[in-house]
Amino acid sequence: MPHWSVYTGTNTQHDGIAALPEPPPWRAFDGGPPLPPPADTDDEAAVSPDRVHRAKTYVPTPESVQLVNAALCLRRPLLVTGPPGTGKSSLAYAVARELRLGPVLRWNITSRSALADGLYQYDPLSRLYAARRDDGQAATRDGVEDHLRLGPLGTAMLPYDRPRALLVDEIDKSDLDLPNDLLNILEEGQYEIPELVRAARHSADGTAQVLTDGTDTPVTISRGRVRCRAFPFVVLTSNGEREFPPAFLRRCVRLRLRRPDRAQLTDIVRAHLGEPDTRAQALISEFLTRAGTGELATDQLLNAIYLTGVAGLEADSREKLAERLMPYLSTTADGDGF
Repeated sequence: MPHWSVYTGTNTQHDGIAALPEPPPWRAFDGGPPLPPPADTDDEAAVSPDRVHRAKTYVPTPESVQLVNAALCLRRPLLVTGPPGTGKSSLAYAVARELRLGPVLRWNITSRSALADGLYQYDPLSRLYAARRDDGQAATRDGVEDHLRLGPLGTAMLPYDRPRALLVDEIDKSDLDLPNDLLNILEEGQYEIPELVRAARHSADGTAQVLTDGTDTPVTISRGRVRCRAFPFVVLTSNGEREFPPAFLRRCVRLRLRRPDRAQLTDIVRAHLGEPDTRAQALISEFLTRAGTGELATDQLLNAIYLTGVAGLEADSREKLAERLMPYLSTTADGDGF
């Protein structure tokens, strides 16, 4: 069996995903016809500068690298938990960039999110209005597919010939049913679009051209059914605000990110801002001290180091500004959030 580690965590882009071992027999999918992945140039064009920078500078732990590779090899979702600001969502962007998986498909979860929101959006009212235009003649021109667009989950499940990256962010905010509903799709690797299944009965070839998430390029769907080919790299993030059903947990590769120690913080600062000087090292020490009594995010440390350096303040003023830039994320730590 070939070596199963394709993600290195070095931020050097490569085509190692092509060397990914064959999937386990119970996780092999045969959807088709195969679709080519998005062009490499589409990645940075579709992602904000903030996300591009974080993907380029992300510093994973050895455990993160190992479990990302396990999820890729096993074709299983990666459930990433940990405190806010530990880089849970940035991990998805870093892996997608290194392995050239194209733009990350992102689904931000709220308490109102339902499975259908991730699969596709259909606007029946716009179709009704279209049918009324021009004395109803538009009904012959506009099909159901003209008023339907695949969501991030629905797009990730298309039969691409290499994995797409899907970020399901803050799944712990969802209602109780979504994890199990999502599990069924990720387990089966396929789904149906009822509106297209019905429309296929009246179509000559049963196909429909449907827009995908984040692009205006249509794909062909046959008889309203989608089945993946290369199982996507799925990252589910959670701040640990709720427990998940055992059936859901056993089907995920689970990674818990912890607060970084001094060595990790130094590496993170170096990746973002260059070699830490004496001032930066002092702020790292202050950050670690404060993190022992309350919740802090790494972003706050980076902000403090950058701004106190740009401001050119005296030592006392730097310390006061740094303290104001690193308030606790929870007001229960010290009463007023500072």
